[in-house]
Amino acid sequence: MDTLFRLAGLTRGPHRKATAPSGSGLARKKKTASTTKKRRARAVSKFLKPGQTKTGPDILRVPQWKQYGWLIHGFSTRRGGVSTAYRPGVRKPGCGELNLGFTAVDSRENVERNRELFVQALLDGADRKARPGQARKVKLRLLRQIHSGLVHRTTGRVDAGAESKESLRGDGMIATGPGALLGIQAADCIPVLVVDVRQRIVAAFHAGWRGTLARIVERGVGRLRAEFGSLPGDLTAAIGPGIGRCCYSVGEEVRMEFDSQFAYADALFEEVFDLDPIKEKYPMLFLTARAPGHSNLGPSLHLDLVEANRRQLLDAGIAPEKIYALHLCTACDTRRFFSYRAEQGFTGRMIGAIGIRT
Repeated sequence: MDTLFRLAGLTRGPHRKATAPSGSGLARKKKTASTTKKRRARAVSKFLKPGQTKTGPDILRVPQWKQYGWLIHGFSTRRGGVSTAYRPGVRKPGCGELNLGFTAVDSRENVERNRELFVQALLDGADRKARPGQARKVKLRLLRQIHSGLVHRTTGRVDAGAESKESLRGDGMIATGPGALLGIQAADCIPVLVVDVRQRIVAAFHAGWRGTLARIVERGVGRLRAEFGSLPGDLTAAIGPGIGRCCYSVGEEVRMEFDSQFAYADALFEEVFDLDPIKEKYPMLFLTARAPGHSNLGPSLHLDLVEANRRQLLDAGIAPEKIYALHLCTACDTRRFFSYRAEQGFTGRMIGAIGIRT
């Protein structure tokens, strides 16, 4: 064909593809092919509420407890919820946070939705056949935590119509009935979970420095042994994320309180010289007229709450190889955890939960 054009002294123009008129079937087909991924994303997003992550809550579990098929447990992080109160610059869908505590700046609707997502994730981890919406039939038992040594005993689950609000004051719970789900709120304090694997009894404790000083964990395990006949060999424990020794500076009065209660108190404290580049470069600017030993300069005192509660678990009779500590510092990693101290009080709450599947 090109040869005939040249013989006739003509030139052939460049070939152009025919364009279908707007609204034609061809045009719609072409548009559909180029936006398949976007439509799939929208199909997923329509099941999510604003701010909800597409991957679900990030739950931390103890691998060694997977062998107990009846056990439900997990420690939440700040990832995978619908809240945006503590990251106001993040407004894109899929970037919400899992705040599980009723705070002044987050809405009750968000927190309740986050709790549903959290419980559903716990059930999915314990039973892969958990149905969507099943979390609404399970209510967390929560406490009005007061940094004490007070432990409550519960049996069975909360009725479907009951409220999951914190009605009891205390910092520890023990549950014996199927369907029980206990939760401890924290944002630096240490959540501790304990299981009697033979009798299928679970317990959860909130251990800040005051609760640790009140021996909340030791008291709780003591009740398991005294009231239920739990044997030390049947007990296992998990220590969840909390502020680590690296970040938890306290006053001298705290060390004095621990010295009065624990023979091993010295092992729980460490003097840390915080590196401040400005003070190192200009030391003369920070000199004071106070007598030596009375200045604010010098090392800070750091407390190891994880080790303190591990010692209490050991003293209560639990074998060291059955105590699993995650050793994750909430203040070091505020991208993953809420931290009251690192975020100067403007933060959400996480939950360490444990339960018995029905």
